Amino acid sequence: MDSRLDDASLSDLASAVANRLTVGGQRLTVAESCTGGWVAKLCTDLAGSSQWFECGLVTYSNEAKVNLLDVAEATLAVSGAVSEPVAAQMARGALMRSGADYALAITGIAGPGGGSPEKPVGTVCFGWAIGPDRVETEQHWFQGDRDQVRRASVYQALAGLLQRL
Repeated sequence: MDSRLDDASLSDLASAVANRLTVGGQRLTVAESCTGGWVAKLCTDLAGSSQWFECGLVTYSNEAKVNLLDVAEATLAVSGAVSEPVAAQMARGALMRSGADYALAITGIAGPGGGSPEKPVGTVCFGWAIGPDRVETEQHWFQGDRDQVRRASVYQALAGLLQRL
């Protein structure tokens, strides 16, 4: 396993995010699908996280994405749940619903099933809302089993946020 993806390294990455947010007096919210709350767990494992972590939403179903994050049904129909447009809407919805300063969103196919030729297992999309007017997205493809895809997704979400802080 890539050493960046072990438990200690992921925790260190969450700590780096925490330090940046604390220094800036800012708060984070997360919207997770394929990672099932892993980012929120890493954040809330840290003592003092209530100072910078607002909330986390695990929106696994399309209905949850629509009802809790205001993802448009039309976007889901056209782009699919695993897409940059949906990741962007998830991040924006989480930010607007929570009142936090930053939001990150993750939606993907961790496997072992659920992939297609267009979106194979390991396809994961990320969204980062930086204030109310700016959302950035990325799509990655990660190799490995379900645990490895999820670990890589958690790493990418936090590393991407850290770059944007």
